[in-house]
Amino acid sequence: KSAEWFYRLHNKISTPKIEENVGDFRLMSREIVENIKLLPERNLFMKGILSWVGGQTDVVEYARAERVAGNSKFNGWKLWKLALEGITSFSTFPLRIWMYIGVSVSALSLIYAMWMIIDKLMWGNPVPGYPSLMTAILFLGGIQLIGIGI
Repeated sequence: KSAEWFYRLHNKISTPKIEENVGDFRLMSREIVENIKLLPERNLFMKGILSWVGGQTDVVEYARAERVAGNSKFNGWKLWKLALEGITSFSTFPLRIWMYIGVSVSALSLIYAMWMIIDKLMWGNPVPGYPSLMTAILFLGGIQLIGIGI
């Protein structure tokens, strides 16, 4: 069930799309192997790499037999790390989220800064130090998040 969710999420936000419920065992041409070896990535998300490199693919269907001995070594934590690796390796979606958060934080802090200036000029209210300092920090933090997302 969790694999279905992962495939659905990954294929919605990432390119290239990866085929669902496809095993990791492959017969590859020398050209594909050499192309994969040229990649600078250290942590290879093979399902994405194999979809990305391309080449002719043929499907050999088979019925998966039940595991006869032992248990899977892939616990929930390892599956979570694999899912994050797949999404962050082939998607700009997480970066775009941080950019939108940065734009929002910067815009809100700028609006609040303008309110503090108008409040001071129109009604003569003193500008307290803590809110003005926090406004500046939030504005610059938002700018940094925008930079991360670009």
